[in-house]
Amino acid sequence: MSTDIRRVEGPEVRSGGADWVVTGVSAGMLLVFVVGAIAVPDTVGGWVTTGFTKSAEWFGFYWQLLMLATFVVALVLAATPWARARFGDATPEFGRFKWIAMIMCTLLAGGGVFWAAAEPMYHFLYAPPYFTDVVPGSDSAAHVALAQSFVHWGFLAWAILGSLAAIVMMYAAERGMPLRPRTLLYPVLGSRVVTSPIGTVADIVCIVAVVAGTVGPIGFLGLQVSYGLSSLFGIPDVYGVQLAVIAVLTAVAAVSVVSGVNRGIQLLSRVNVWLALALMAAVLVLGSAWYVLQAFVGGFGVYVTDFVGMSLYRGDPTWVSGWTVFFFGWFLGYAPLMAIFIARISRGRTVRDLIVSTAVLPPVATCLWFSVLGGTGIMLEQRNPGEISGPLNEAGLPAAVMAIAGDLPLSTLVSVGFLLLTIMFVATTTDSMSYAVAQSCTSKDHAGSRMRALWAVLMGAAAAVLISIGDGGISALQSFIVVTAVPVGLIVLPSVFAAPVMVYRMAVQQGLSSWRTPPRSATPASPTKPLTDAQEEAHA
Repeated sequence: MSTDIRRVEGPEVRSGGADWVVTGVSAGMLLVFVVGAIAVPDTVGGWVTTGFTKSAEWFGFYWQLLMLATFVVALVLAATPWARARFGDATPEFGRFKWIAMIMCTLLAGGGVFWAAAEPMYHFLYAPPYFTDVVPGSDSAAHVALAQSFVHWGFLAWAILGSLAAIVMMYAAERGMPLRPRTLLYPVLGSRVVTSPIGTVADIVCIVAVVAGTVGPIGFLGLQVSYGLSSLFGIPDVYGVQLAVIAVLTAVAAVSVVSGVNRGIQLLSRVNVWLALALMAAVLVLGSAWYVLQAFVGGFGVYVTDFVGMSLYRGDPTWVSGWTVFFFGWFLGYAPLMAIFIARISRGRTVRDLIVSTAVLPPVATCLWFSVLGGTGIMLEQRNPGEISGPLNEAGLPAAVMAIAGDLPLSTLVSVGFLLLTIMFVATTTDSMSYAVAQSCTSKDHAGSRMRALWAVLMGAAAAVLISIGDGGISALQSFIVVTAVPVGLIVLPSVFAAPVMVYRMAVQQGLSSWRTPPRSATPASPTKPLTDAQEEAHA
């Protein structure tokens, strides 16, 4: 199949350049939210809280089912002979390490540091309601705490972000569809979605969701790094310092996204991964590698054993809304734009390679990372109760990281490393999502550098303004992504049913299906000229 992304003819496509309707409405909605949060913060906060509560109540179980179904279908699909089908050229555009590094760093963001330290500790102190017989603070509570964190950050999160939706996006792009969120509706509307108002609405909704989910971590980063600098070096924890952190982050992300995927984005991701590996090794050596290994095996065992039950648990609606549904809604909001980014960097990969390298290997690596950081925190808490939980309860997420690092040898060096890693994680998420948002706002094959830089700066500026009113504005924006996940969940749904059909068609076209091989007398399709849907159906 060709790696060129050809466009379906239509008024929007012939005009070329930016789609100013999508760009203007998306940026305008962000502006309205920021202005409203500053002018009437209590009103906006109340609206978001109500929207969050209703979204979690009405759609929470649907999201849980959708994410579980996505993972199961992806896993089964990877095991079929069809999964040998390849997207695009025979040679992948990026090496495996560069490719997986870009994927992992885009999802983890700052949560890869702060939540990895804090969430297991919360569940260790207050056992999740699914495990009614677990005594908080016990050894079994440590395994349960890690297992619950794995549910939120493990297989289901990665599957919704990197498997079936990316397959639909790549398949449709090879047939002339643009790399935009609307293309996820291609299985339902066909090529009409390119010029349909429904496609425009889909683009806007998905952009707003991912912008909300990215601006939140940027602002959160400014608050948390400022806290870290204050605790380490006595630098005043004031708005000026927070603003400086966001300015540096935005500048790094803007330069990275302007330089493109082949340069800045992949380079920043590689540096990020190496730094994360170095810090993980440092924590293991300076802490207790044996304890972490036992915690990982025990937690992963509970995760696998109770996988379905924990993923679909609804026994305590308030707890589920605040934890599982919140994370699932957040990741779901990222799904369409992540599908665009993964489709852009995954040409030349097979279907099996794509699924295994997004929905299997990264989640296992994420669980190991949570075990290293969160498991070490639990170990320190067991040795000296209150050592980690005290700062966490008093000052929130960043305090857990600082407390863990502070209890290890070379504490200052490790603490600075974690602060730097957090900045790098958020920077890689910002540049990747700026690229995907810009691509969603253009009808060209590739978004221009100005459009990419514009969105990086807009998200940084929005975060800088929101933190001026405290963390309430940032928290409201992060909760707002759960509201936007309601329509996004409907946009992603067709991928569950369409991806297997598309993969089967690819396999038949490429002569890879062991269950139905094209007749020898048939003329094989050219790998650089994909068949139309009608031709594929007739050929199959």
